[in-house]
Amino acid sequence: MSSRSIAEVSAENTTGRSAERFAFGKNWQRFLKNLTNERIAEAEKSLREMLEGEDFSGKSFLDIGCGSGLFSLAAMRLGARKVHSFDFDPQSVVCAQELKNRYFAGDSAWTIQQGSALNSEFLASLGQFDIVYSWGVLHHTGSMWRALENVIPLVGTPGRLFIALYNDQGLLSTTWKVVKELYNRGLGWRLVIIPTFASLFAGACFFKDVLVMRKNPLSRYRDYKRSRGMSYTTDLLDWLGGYPFEVARPDDIFEFFKARGFELAKLKTVGMGLGNNEFVFIRR
Repeated sequence: MSSRSIAEVSAENTTGRSAERFAFGKNWQRFLKNLTNERIAEAEKSLREMLEGEDFSGKSFLDIGCGSGLFSLAAMRLGARKVHSFDFDPQSVVCAQELKNRYFAGDSAWTIQQGSALNSEFLASLGQFDIVYSWGVLHHTGSMWRALENVIPLVGTPGRLFIALYNDQGLLSTTWKVVKELYNRGLGWRLVIIPTFASLFAGACFFKDVLVMRKNPLSRYRDYKRSRGMSYTTDLLDWLGGYPFEVARPDDIFEFFKARGFELAKLKTVGMGLGNNEFVFIRR
């Protein structure tokens, strides 16, 4: 069975009906229309902060599930000698190529291709890298633990692995999985889900900013680009539609990589909340 068919089979819900994969590439195309130098600088900043000032000069960087290509671009601008980007979604590959054409046209140091984190034969052809990066990707493969196992040989010795994975919220995560399945069944469900949850999130932000933090309720949306240079609207649609969908507890990820010879260098969690836990592991 190919990696593509594995992912499709994994996207079958509990009722036996298949939910389609979310079109991440279409979402990234909207994001690129509003990409600014400020957002790129924020992406660079987030890499430096989590990698604790890692000097990219002379380093190789692998971007697994590159999406828009923003963080591959950031690695190039930080001085990486070699950047390789790949994504399962062909439209995401087009987005990354467009970004390369804007800023590094014709530069052979940055290569981009389509591929799957579930295809071990494809991954074996890539070699090893000083920094392997996969933010918010492997939980969308349809087989997260297998994908995590597959990325290990890609990390050089010594090397760093920077990943972000959805936090396990127990029953709430199960509920979110149902929402995502419905979102991907068709336009009718999306017309209900998007305004419903957009208003719920907006209400939660208003409560926190005005009633608790006493801040301007618009500040969260205005300043969202300071979060890794991302877009609130892009991330909202990514969250609501992101399917397949898996989650993990921080300690399970820690134990998984510890057993495979990795040392935890940095951890940033969302506690019991919604979102991604971020991990930086070192392979000694």
